[in-house]
Amino acid sequence: MNIKKSILFVLICIVAALSFAAPGKAQNGKLSEAGALTLGTEAYIYGYPLVTMEITRRVITNVRAPEGTHAPMNQFANLRKYPDASFRDVTAPNADTLYSSAFLDVSAEPYVLSLPDEDGRYYLMPMLSGWTNVFTDPGSRTTGTGAQTYAITGPGWKGHLPDGVKEIKSPTSMVWIIGRTYCTGTPEDYKAVHAIQDEYKLVPLSAYGKPYTPPAGKVDPSIDMKTPVRDQVNALDAGAYFKLLAELMKTNPPAPEDAPMIANMAQIGIVPGQGFDIAKLDPAIAKGLEGAPKAAQEKIMAVAEKPGKLVNGWAVLTDLGSYGTDYVLRAVVTAVGLGANLPQDAVYPKAQLDGDGNTLNGANNYVLTFPKGQTPPVKGFWSLTMYDAQYFFVDNPLNRYTLSPRNDLKFNDDGSLDLYIQNTSPGADKESNWLPAPKDDFILMLRLYWPNETPPSILDGTWTPAPVMKVK
Repeated sequence: MNIKKSILFVLICIVAALSFAAPGKAQNGKLSEAGALTLGTEAYIYGYPLVTMEITRRVITNVRAPEGTHAPMNQFANLRKYPDASFRDVTAPNADTLYSSAFLDVSAEPYVLSLPDEDGRYYLMPMLSGWTNVFTDPGSRTTGTGAQTYAITGPGWKGHLPDGVKEIKSPTSMVWIIGRTYCTGTPEDYKAVHAIQDEYKLVPLSAYGKPYTPPAGKVDPSIDMKTPVRDQVNALDAGAYFKLLAELMKTNPPAPEDAPMIANMAQIGIVPGQGFDIAKLDPAIAKGLEGAPKAAQEKIMAVAEKPGKLVNGWAVLTDLGSYGTDYVLRAVVTAVGLGANLPQDAVYPKAQLDGDGNTLNGANNYVLTFPKGQTPPVKGFWSLTMYDAQYFFVDNPLNRYTLSPRNDLKFNDDGSLDLYIQNTSPGADKESNWLPAPKDDFILMLRLYWPNETPPSILDGTWTPAPVMKVK
């Protein structure tokens, strides 16, 4: 969407807002406090991904040079080893692949991404818009593992690219690349993957083909680097939250299908790219909006805590990564699993209940059994990850947060596979198959990377996860 189209889109939305029948109109025709609360809650949920992405960007890029999971804007932060229980940068992290993460600003000019020859190794380089939609996903499944070069261009960019450089058009100026490269975790494989990560290159188009040294980042001491991003977002009052949302929508325009939502937001003073001042609103509207953050957060987490449609106790979602107008789902994924992939790249069944419908809790011992030939059907790899009730890793004496075939799992004599999920060791002979649990409530997540597209497949329901059963 170029600048002229963006302006036209906003004008259309404002006109629509003037004639839209808003809920909660008072007798004088003005929006009531209750009506403003309703619209404000919807607007908060709608904008939650964009605001969360911005706070995440600020935290991750607030360094002078790449270090761990942090890097300045337009530079890769390459995770050199698997994260541990102290990791708090994103919720529901994985410990199966080494991340290569980069936040880009393509408002001024495109950035050129160069990928080396991966020599058959599984990798994925999804790109998220400011609204958390995956708009492209180079990788083993889609583009193969050979060397590739792309120019990531912003919404209004027009121009010519060098030969051999393929354009990827981003719908927003903010882009988050969340690269994942498979690694077994051995010293030898760490070394091999590090060499690959060092060849993931980002340069501005104006510097492509020339010597280029990324500039040092600028550190803003006012940015909170300790409080989890979700807590920072949730702590924003209505005035600060909606002011930031309106600002962000200037360079991260809404999608055309968002027009009805943008029309509603205009009724409470929120217009893409324009200033927002809650103090200048009608007192009833302002008071209604003040209650929106709490109401919206409660709704988001209430949905997150509901198992939804269960299959053997697992909530299986195959519609992540691209959300359309399902703003609640998009906000929920932002809150508990920011950076989700498209289902064709990865599916994440989640279990908070055992096979009998009871909450998973470390006071009990559990077993997850895959019958012979029925381990997760994938072309990439699979894993089972343990999280606490806040979707963070669980500290344990083995420093083990996930189980996968790389753990040298032991199969039973009949070909089945038992995974032991409990707080204490199941015994030395079973520890290779043990996923340590906390003493209280916990959450399990399966990850199926590059799931089969033909039966048996989780994508069409012809394969389903086995239930997690309490050992009695």
